Amino acid sequence: MTKPTGLIFLGPPGSGKGTQGEILADSLQIPHISTGEILRQAITQSTPLGLKAKIYMDKGELVPDELLLNLIEDRLSQPDAKKGWILDGFPRTVVQASFLEHLLEQGNQFLVWVVNLEVPEDILIERLLGRGRQDDTESIIRHRLEVYHAQTAPLIDYYSQRGNLSSINGNRSPEEVSISLKKILAA
Repeated sequence: MTKPTGLIFLGPPGSGKGTQGEILADSLQIPHISTGEILRQAITQSTPLGLKAKIYMDKGELVPDELLLNLIEDRLSQPDAKKGWILDGFPRTVVQASFLEHLLEQGNQFLVWVVNLEVPEDILIERLLGRGRQDDTESIIRHRLEVYHAQTAPLIDYYSQRGNLSSINGNRSPEEVSISLKKILAA
């Protein structure tokens, strides 16, 4: 029996994590777990978590760890995630990565792959403005990219030191990026 696979997508907003997560989840028959999507759903439903998260998201800031950690722990414990999962939007900080590592050590051991999607900033801004989301104004996008570089980029070093990080060019067609991802997983 092969080990369950956990795939973590790193990359700034607009780098294609969601698109690639959906494509691979369908191909591998494992859930694509997007914290952004879970949080947006919680906001739409006005859940207590959603109302708290909205305050941060409206300012383009990251949702605090304590709001996300329970959410992730609960989601990874659900039956459909036992064979594997794809995380999109988590971890975003080294503290979150450490929490995830500890969580995985307690349960089933997963073969964890970390993929960093690299896309030039001007392309990211263009992509995000093109989505037409209410929270995607240029000033908020630029702030989100600054927050990403300050808080999330250190994860690249964190996972690189653990030897399970692969960086790929995300500034290509979704099909070309998918081919690169499948090559990484087949290695």
